[in-house]
Amino acid sequence: MDRARLQKHTLRRLRRGTAALQGLALACYVALLPAVLPAPSVAAENLPVPSFWDPQRRVEKPEMSGLRLIRFITEDDYPPFNFALPDGALTGFNVEIARAICDELKIPCTIQPRRWDTLLPTIAEGRADAVIASLAMTPQNRAQLDFTAPYYKTPARFAGLRPADPSRPLPAPDPEALVGEAVGVEAKSAHEAFLRAYFPGVTIRTYDSATALRAALKAREVKLIFGDGVSMALWLNGTDAADCCGMAGGPYTESRYFGEGIGIGVRKGNTDLRRALDYALKRLYERGVYADLYLKFFPVGFF
Repeated sequence: MDRARLQKHTLRRLRRGTAALQGLALACYVALLPAVLPAPSVAAENLPVPSFWDPQRRVEKPEMSGLRLIRFITEDDYPPFNFALPDGALTGFNVEIARAICDELKIPCTIQPRRWDTLLPTIAEGRADAVIASLAMTPQNRAQLDFTAPYYKTPARFAGLRPADPSRPLPAPDPEALVGEAVGVEAKSAHEAFLRAYFPGVTIRTYDSATALRAALKAREVKLIFGDGVSMALWLNGTDAADCCGMAGGPYTESRYFGEGIGIGVRKGNTDLRRALDYALKRLYERGVYADLYLKFFPVGFF
């Protein structure tokens, strides 16, 4: 996941404002979350909820007699994944997943915020047990931590202007149909590399930032834009998009370009905890808890 890019755009106004404005912005974000969560069956009908667990693979509940407490760590400035409310309480997709895991395992947990650059050392030094902070499963991170199976990924998505008839969905992009069409993408990104490899006939126009990319689409400089699905979903759900656009086709999840996904990290060799977390994550999906949380924090889904 290109964490720095998404954080830049989701937190830009928060970090430039005063503390009071930061609190107001976060309060407004939370107020926009759905008050009533859809049931999983409704979610499947109206909005795809991703699954990263093989429904045919049965995961047995591991031996957990040695687990008395799970000490989670995260960040508090990365909405909607993990952030602090004006009263200091932690929330966000990652935080609520951690709490749901604790409920599933019937094990007491703590969830403490830490600076991003201290997360891995805190686990390595034994001052926490698990990090749940949108940490990508890169080779560098795998060298320092063991990970659960991914509980979300950051796919690539196309977006385009909505058709005049809002009931008509945007067609899925086809490499042959897009030959000669202008498609926007951020310069020197994995998304640009993917376009050049799999959509060789398109006219690629590169932009220096996601803001410039989205402005180009709204100005009709390009037919489509291609980028990070998570930040795209947050933009489409915000006021800046003004309901101009929608997702088209996808998601695209090729790990060579877009990574292996996001997992919960534990200290190397802590197999018992990793297995317990994997078991709990699959159970959350099976019971519909994962779908509820996904829809709560991502009313415009990124899959």
